[in-house]
Amino acid sequence: VSPGQVELIIVATSTPEFVFPSTAVQVQDLLGASRAGAFDLSAACTGFIYGLNMAANAIMTGSINTAIVIGAETLSRVVDWRDRGTCILFGDGAGAIVLRGSTVPGGLLASTLRADGSGANLLELPTLYDRPVPIMGLQISPNGHRHNTIKMNGREVFRFATRVTADAIETVLEKAGLDIDDVGLIVPHQANVRIIETAARRLKVPQDLFYMNLDRLGNTSAASIPLALCGAVEDGRLHPNDNVVFVGFGGGLTWGAAVVKWDVTPPPPADEPSWRWTPWYIYARVRSAVRRLARRALAFIAGSPTPQARLRDAVPRKETPRKERQTREERQTRSEPPAERPDK
Repeated sequence: VSPGQVELIIVATSTPEFVFPSTAVQVQDLLGASRAGAFDLSAACTGFIYGLNMAANAIMTGSINTAIVIGAETLSRVVDWRDRGTCILFGDGAGAIVLRGSTVPGGLLASTLRADGSGANLLELPTLYDRPVPIMGLQISPNGHRHNTIKMNGREVFRFATRVTADAIETVLEKAGLDIDDVGLIVPHQANVRIIETAARRLKVPQDLFYMNLDRLGNTSAASIPLALCGAVEDGRLHPNDNVVFVGFGGGLTWGAAVVKWDVTPPPPADEPSWRWTPWYIYARVRSAVRRLARRALAFIAGSPTPQARLRDAVPRKETPRKERQTREERQTRSEPPAERPDK
């Protein structure tokens, strides 16, 4: 797939570099995907499943044919390294998939998305601008405020996760008309081994049915499912026509699951030069730089688009209370009919 064929880019992330421009727009620019729309999606650890659902539905409606869904996080920037309840759990990572429309039945068979905002305080990451004070690193600043970091009620999140993981899998399989015995592999959000063990016991399936890389990568939030999917492909755990279940849960609270008919296992890498797409990416960077320079030159040459506009025309002067009262009395006098004089 060439970058010119991509029509939609979704980046699921809770740790973007900027609120705007979005991370997805920056990816679009670096790839040179000039035909693509792009936006970020915030659903915490469930973000990849939300993005997969949105991209697949866009393809099914015919509005696009090719989409990229990315899960990317840099959680090491937002953990309190003195809080061992969180800092030892979270990691950085990124993974991506490409979705394409096809006339062959398969792909995304069913999905379910859920949320419960009443549990928002159980797992949260405040924005950097929620306190009007300077931020001075992870340490306590002189004014007594801390840098905003992940806050988690581990016990309550565990209870929530063990309940919804199995429920989401059962719900999505029912939507797809499948049974648990029809599933070739379950790729869960990599949060906690005990959560996965509990889900396996509730579903009465062997734990080997769940793919795990938690011991190597940790909890990478929205990136955990695509990273685990890539690991499953590399380990040979997926085969054509396998029914694969993705299931995730996270802050919000949010949770969801998706069933995919796996029939696109990539072939082994061909003996082609690694620089095949390098000229395209160089061209994309040069084109982006030229466009920026062109905008600056046009702004310098053309000047203001509204040269006759004045600030006092755009912002009306505020009348003083006395003048406002006089104006109101004048309007009332003009609107009242003249009083009739009594006959003598």
